[in-house]
Amino acid sequence: MPSLELRKVLAAAAVAALGGCATADAVNARAAHDYPTLDRVRYVFTCMRDNPGPPAYEMMAKCSCAIDAIAKEVPHDKFETMATAFDANTIGGERGSYIRDAKAMQAEVRAYRDLQARVKKACFIAPQ
Repeated sequence: MPSLELRKVLAAAAVAALGGCATADAVNARAAHDYPTLDRVRYVFTCMRDNPGPPAYEMMAKCSCAIDAIAKEVPHDKFETMATAFDANTIGGERGSYIRDAKAMQAEVRAYRDLQARVKKACFIAPQ
């Protein structure tokens, strides 16, 4: 049986060989921006629906680029808050007035629009 020090060295070498050299902070940061697959797929389908015209495969690549760019920039919970406020902003009547009248919600809507504009430009999604 190898000594404890030798086992530590071997374990470190094995982790490095497998590409696991990331620090705990880097792993946690990556996890904070890890979006559930369902949310990524939903975003891509919505993006493709909202941007008809180019071939489906091309639009799928562009929309995937957009959600990947968003995920690098914004944690998932923040993205959910912004996207929900943006969607709720379109609710008509008295129920929608709560969102439209709340300054905090309008700040989220503006942040979402700005984020969308940046990622669409970066991923070559034509403005509408």
